[in-house]
Amino acid sequence: MTSNSNHSDSHTSVLHETRSFPPSAEFVANTEVNADVFAQLNREAALDLDAFWCKRARDLITWEKPFTKGLDESNAPFFQWFADGTLNVSYNCLDRHLATRADKTALIAELDDGTVEHISYQQLYERVCRLANGLRSLGVQAGDRVVIYMPMVANAVVAMQACARIGAIHSVVFGGFSSKSVAERIIDAEAKVVITSNVGYRGGKTVELKKTVDEALTQTGSLIEHVVVFARDDSQTNMQAGRDIWWHELTAKQEANCQPAWVSAEHPLFILYTSGSTGKPKGVQHSTGGYLLGAVQSYLWTFDSTMDSGTASKHHKANDVFWCTADVGWVTGHSYVAYGPLAAGATQVMFEGIPTYPDASRFWQMIEKHKVTIFYTAPTAIRSLIKLGADLPKRYDLSSLRILGSVGEPINPEAWIWYHDVVGGGRCPIVDTWWQTETGTQMMTPLPGAMACKPGSCAQPLPGLSINIVDETMQTAAPRESGTLVIERPFPSMVRTLWRDPERFKTAYFPEEFGGRYVAGDSAMRDEDGYFWILGRIDDVLNVSGHRLGTMEIESALVANHLVAEAAVVGRPDALTGEAVVAFVILKGARPTGDDAAEMVKVLKAFVAQEIGAIARPAEIRFADGLPKTRSGKIMRRLLRSIARGDAITSDISTLENPAIIQQLQEK
Repeated sequence: MTSNSNHSDSHTSVLHETRSFPPSAEFVANTEVNADVFAQLNREAALDLDAFWCKRARDLITWEKPFTKGLDESNAPFFQWFADGTLNVSYNCLDRHLATRADKTALIAELDDGTVEHISYQQLYERVCRLANGLRSLGVQAGDRVVIYMPMVANAVVAMQACARIGAIHSVVFGGFSSKSVAERIIDAEAKVVITSNVGYRGGKTVELKKTVDEALTQTGSLIEHVVVFARDDSQTNMQAGRDIWWHELTAKQEANCQPAWVSAEHPLFILYTSGSTGKPKGVQHSTGGYLLGAVQSYLWTFDSTMDSGTASKHHKANDVFWCTADVGWVTGHSYVAYGPLAAGATQVMFEGIPTYPDASRFWQMIEKHKVTIFYTAPTAIRSLIKLGADLPKRYDLSSLRILGSVGEPINPEAWIWYHDVVGGGRCPIVDTWWQTETGTQMMTPLPGAMACKPGSCAQPLPGLSINIVDETMQTAAPRESGTLVIERPFPSMVRTLWRDPERFKTAYFPEEFGGRYVAGDSAMRDEDGYFWILGRIDDVLNVSGHRLGTMEIESALVANHLVAEAAVVGRPDALTGEAVVAFVILKGARPTGDDAAEMVKVLKAFVAQEIGAIARPAEIRFADGLPKTRSGKIMRRLLRSIARGDAITSDISTLENPAIIQQLQEK
């Protein structure tokens, strides 16, 4: 998805990577999109982009009222697609499959403790309908916002689908975020209902989700009318009379059928908050029709699948088992767990736990047990599993695998080779996907049967997507010249706006100097074969374990501590997480040393985890009497990045207000 940050070792590995891995003749013979089909799709899109997407929208989506127009650019950059058509996402993911594959397994849900449940499309449909009817009984209507704060259990998808079914706009919050983060999202979205679980389990540890929601609701006033609580276990749970209701009690007497709300293709399906370069998270708003088209079409192309999964014989695709390991709290879990695979009628695995519990063989054991054929995970997970047991995959039968995928950040070539050789047995193409929360769905990846894979490259744009790299003069960058990644033309799954902040949407993604292009915030280069290589972020956003964190957001959390006067946050390369958070902190009192400093580091790390979530906890905190500032007061962050990486400071620092501070900051 989004990239890891600029640093020299990533540039070196990218620029010197020459290995290429073409798909096998057997794979090409059975693929849905070979090189000729890929070329034909690109020619079709180049000839008439609007007609290209309209054809796919008619072929892949069931419409209640067909649309008459594709792209509407009249209010750029607030583009619309298929706006006069009406549909329902839940209907497209569930109802339309019931006539042909009601008994087919939709979800194989494995809990942290190894308990497994197989849920058919009929059973999933009935669960969704009962909850949708329950939400309606609580007064939730089309357009209302519902915050979902759930573990990675099947009912997380049920909750999302139930909202979509009645036209409610969901905002899923990752289950690792703090009560303050939950409260901020409830307030910004003006949500009226929260759906949560009493607890979740990760790596054998209990996650107190309902308790976190209760803490959040002390900060949100009277916005939330009801909290629906799924009983993940029978542990004691505080329930507030009149507000809180158990999921099982809400749904017990509801009908197993629910009339879907038919909404405009431009009706907001969900809001997903993502970090930006300012302190306030951005509420990325996605549409219904265009987003669904992007999710299902990219799923089919990237994972070499087919809509006719009930009868397909190619590559035994009727028996494909897809597993995306992403949490539904992130966009990957929206597009490639909750929506794309279900719209395609696929069977998929959902997993509550972590890859290293009870030991580092959990993923490989699950692939063998569930006969997973398509495995889509993050480079951070791959690197951690190499570190904890590089030979473990060889102990399991992974012969069911036919495609491997990578998402969240560019995968470094060494991890790519291990993934390819050890996990995939040298026979599985790796789809290294680049995309973002804002693009909604995958933008660039090697299509597994159409082109060779190059370790570390996201290859080429999917058909119908016009992506370029421009230099400082806004001209196309020459091969191997780095520049800013831009998307030249609108596409169906793109962000429509930022929730109730249209001006920020325009300035963040369509800066005037780029002439109407969407600016992704990444730098990139293209090689002589037209393959794209993502080099890093061009803004103050870090990519830690594939998740975007705004430096301003973490700085704001640090400064919120009463002991902190000022803080600056940068990233440094990390072999496991891609980037690590490094914080430079000035306290209101004296600069601590020795044991005092160590204790203060613990306090501030815990404080950030409490304010934002454990994912934002700094890997390193350094104390100083000041920050490297120019005489005009601007913090020179490039110097802090160099210090965090341990690089020698060779640039001119004479413009600093206090050059002597550099030495102090270099002391660990």
